[in-house]
Amino acid sequence: MRRWNGWGDEAINVPLPDHGRDYLEETIGRSSPVPEASLQDVLRKIPPSRLPDHPLINKDPEQRLRHARGQSFPDWLALRSGNIDTFPDGVAFPESTEDVRELLKFAKDRGIVIIPYGGGTSVVGHVNPQEDDRPILTIDMGRMNRLLDLDEESLLATFGAGAAGPDIEAQLRAQGYTMGHYPQSFEYSTLGGWVATRSSGQQSMGYGRIERLFAGGTLETTEGTMALPPFPASAAGPDLRELVLGSEGRMGILTEVKVRIRPLPERETFHVLFFPEWPSALKRARAAVQNRINLSMLRLSNEIETKSFLRLAAGKSTLRILEKILSYRGAKQHKCMVAFGIAGTRKTHRHSLRGARRTFRTSAGRALSRFMGRKWEENRFRSAYLRNTLWEAGYGVDTLEAATTWDKVDGLMCGIEKAISSAAASSGERILVFSHLSHLYEQGSSIYTTYIFRLAADFDETLERWTRMKQAASEEIVKFGATITHHHGVGTDHRPYLSHEKGKQGVAVIKAVCQKLDPAGIMNPGKLVD
Repeated sequence: MRRWNGWGDEAINVPLPDHGRDYLEETIGRSSPVPEASLQDVLRKIPPSRLPDHPLINKDPEQRLRHARGQSFPDWLALRSGNIDTFPDGVAFPESTEDVRELLKFAKDRGIVIIPYGGGTSVVGHVNPQEDDRPILTIDMGRMNRLLDLDEESLLATFGAGAAGPDIEAQLRAQGYTMGHYPQSFEYSTLGGWVATRSSGQQSMGYGRIERLFAGGTLETTEGTMALPPFPASAAGPDLRELVLGSEGRMGILTEVKVRIRPLPERETFHVLFFPEWPSALKRARAAVQNRINLSMLRLSNEIETKSFLRLAAGKSTLRILEKILSYRGAKQHKCMVAFGIAGTRKTHRHSLRGARRTFRTSAGRALSRFMGRKWEENRFRSAYLRNTLWEAGYGVDTLEAATTWDKVDGLMCGIEKAISSAAASSGERILVFSHLSHLYEQGSSIYTTYIFRLAADFDETLERWTRMKQAASEEIVKFGATITHHHGVGTDHRPYLSHEKGKQGVAVIKAVCQKLDPAGIMNPGKLVD
């Protein structure tokens, strides 16, 4: 069963090695678990529903609680403390486009706020109900998860928008195809959510971000149905698909999504190598993407992330052997880890692997690259479970990401880490902060930063600590002229910074489209734009 106040399945636990705990205590200090509210405690606080009865709406308190928050750090604090100020008044589980249309009409006629809900994995507040005098209805799309059509001639597949990552890949692989979109939240996030937030999968270098994979579909709005045909190209004015991408439920609800697919690769492998220090690693990683080596994935960890990854994930004996081998090959104290993937036909796989080896020839650990690559692949979606483990040890962990051009990557990465560290120091706290380049492009890269800090004994104080760190990092990103979000979306957390990127006129255009498709203002208000 899925956790109500944490990440993932209750049956899955990722332990923290003893030397990993020692590393945290040495770096940021000893911490202790914080007392939490129980499920029953929170259920007793849920007020009566304000919604009128409807056969598609469930007003059960536990369903309302489980749809009240996403997976951001403030969401965790609200759930763990039991201090949740607003709940949806009910949850609907449509099974067809007709059900969605009926719910939208019902909501429009009665002035009910609608929150579209995919997998509930948002980390910036997309699914959180805002305080409102109107009743609030969350529409969970999870039952609309089937493969509806497979056009093998055009390499297009049509799914219900509630299909989660495993649903999509299982149904496609049974027919010999793949979509290849693997965000960290793959196990739970949905196709409709990927489109609505402009998601990027771990292997987007090879398969493409969601905007490359999204071919069309159907958007149900309060003013009617908007069909988005899957044209391979069109010069007939602005592409309406671009309006839907990143719309975060403000314009309507996607019910059917057409995606571009491809045959399963004949061969797919993952590799992990280490460079002696950051400058050479950065130079080689940039060369790999600018020389157009056909990689499906490339990510580069800085020195502190490399050290932290090995200390928090590897067993003590394994770590000792690995350190000895890498040190012998020249990757010592300042080493940086690079992980890459290759997928394709056997011929293109061989060609790409040769190109990668030429580019990464100054790295260490080639003999271990496939072994560590397999380990990375096996655990690619399990690292998120460490959030639960760290919380239970008294540590909070959060992430943020941005993207910029190559001339600013190094400076922005250092600036973000320094801003977060300084904000933590203002509270008298030490922090463990590190970064990696998660998605690389010819013109620049995304920067994905993780920070681990001690939980305060008081939930409000912990929230204040997080707020200072998040705000400091966001202001640094804006100062550099970088995008405030590469793949997490805007929601509520990034909304104050959107105008720095879009400009006054750009924000006005987004608001005007929302107003046109949702004149009553009932579609996910407060998200993306005011």
